Amino acid sequence: MNRRHFLRAITTAGLITAGLGAIGCSQESDPQPAGQAGQDRAKLTLGLTYTPDIQFAPFYVAAEKGYFADAGLDVTLRHHGANEQLFGAIQAGQEDLVYAGGAEFMQARSEGVPLVSVATYYQEYPVVLVVPEDSTIQAAADLKGRSVGVPGPFGETWFGLLALLKQAGLTQEDVEIKHIGYTQQAAITSRQVDAVMGYVNNDAVRLKAAGVAVRTLPITSEKPPLVGVGVGATEEVLGSRSEDIKKLQEAVAKAVRDIVADPSTAVTLSEKHIPGLSGDEQSRSALTTLEATIPLFGDLTTFGHQDPETWESMASFLTQMELLKGPVDAAECYTTDIVEG
Repeated sequence: MNRRHFLRAITTAGLITAGLGAIGCSQESDPQPAGQAGQDRAKLTLGLTYTPDIQFAPFYVAAEKGYFADAGLDVTLRHHGANEQLFGAIQAGQEDLVYAGGAEFMQARSEGVPLVSVATYYQEYPVVLVVPEDSTIQAAADLKGRSVGVPGPFGETWFGLLALLKQAGLTQEDVEIKHIGYTQQAAITSRQVDAVMGYVNNDAVRLKAAGVAVRTLPITSEKPPLVGVGVGATEEVLGSRSEDIKKLQEAVAKAVRDIVADPSTAVTLSEKHIPGLSGDEQSRSALTTLEATIPLFGDLTTFGHQDPETWESMASFLTQMELLKGPVDAAECYTTDIVEG
């Protein structure tokens, strides 16, 4: 069990660093169905990155089915503003938990922000290389001398590209990297680039749904040295609210089992949280995305599992890529207590 942060949390209250970015406008979802709110429920605010999307269905379903309320929780789902820093609100105390990638949690710790991952939701890293079906790129090594698009030098697509190049024995100088923003679909369709880094459960499925013939190449034939998205908290919140966080995790795990059993109903339940989802075309697209997401969850009996080996591998990889501001002990970046304790 990885409990060092619990002990240190007692003495680190107030260590949350300054230097916050501007907090943009945000959207907050109704924490539970009407009529189920209660004054005595423990309040938790969970930060979800950027705009409402079917990728957050586990939280929407848990809210709509009353699983949070049944667990004695009053959960607010807070979507970040477009110009908001990923960890700005949790540093400011406006959020108790935040949804982010494992590498992002590790980078934050290297910058002195005491964040701890409490559960990893995607057991498979979701980023892949996407190429036109008729492309001569058959393996990562074929990227040499070619152009590849990424939103920018940040986030999971960037980490995925660096891992892909390393696995192929290539450097950034061996390829033409273009920062294209979140326009992967347009960039690949118009052949602005030879390939893009995208999400197997988003960009790839939406391109195929739009009738664009593409193929996907995984980052590596073995498990990438990267931890998928999950939920994290500051050491202070984790030390004082661990029981509430366990209840939230159990509620989300129950919702994920429902999603796997009946993804169509999950899409319907998410309509309240995602503007414009009620249309037939939008619902079909969301269902396709959700069905592609289900395999990423891994073994549902241990949903949220933390893999110490992958955390250690990621620390080494990020250090080699000079993506950490300072040394980081991988064991301090996550806890197994919430899922397995």
